[in-house]
Amino acid sequence: DEIGKLYLLEAKMRDEGIDWQQRTALRKEHAEPVLENLGRWLEEKQYSYRPKSPMGQAIAYANKRWAGLSAYVLHGQMEIDNNLVENAVRPLAVGRKAYLFAGSHQAAEMTAAMYSFMASCKKNKINEFDWLKDVFERIQSHKQKDLYQLLPSNWEEYRPK
Repeated sequence: DEIGKLYLLEAKMRDEGIDWQQRTALRKEHAEPVLENLGRWLEEKQYSYRPKSPMGQAIAYANKRWAGLSAYVLHGQMEIDNNLVENAVRPLAVGRKAYLFAGSHQAAEMTAAMYSFMASCKKNKINEFDWLKDVFERIQSHKQKDLYQLLPSNWEEYRPK
């Protein structure tokens, strides 16, 4: 329930679109007391469970990492968790297994390149299909020295209007 309060605060701030300075202030006001209570509870309960029990292990894990787990309160530009990073790298982790069955080393390299292009499109908020279609249509007539224009990070700027 207490962790839920922290995530509820984060969702509310995200929905309101407030800047990082305001996030810092709201976290100090609302999240810090919740974290202080949780920290005290962890200290009180650390010897209430057998160390090898699931709860004992969870408490020991949280206690060892408490400073890092609660550091996000100090700065509004930090996230409460690393979900954004995990979601960004998940396709790469899935792809790594796929590369084993790509058929050849060259096919695996091409697959990895496509994963990189698609991730770059997502990072630049570009529709992957539109980008790929445009690149396939224009790449044959593009000079080699101008290929950088077709990269997802440059595509919007050099895209024909």
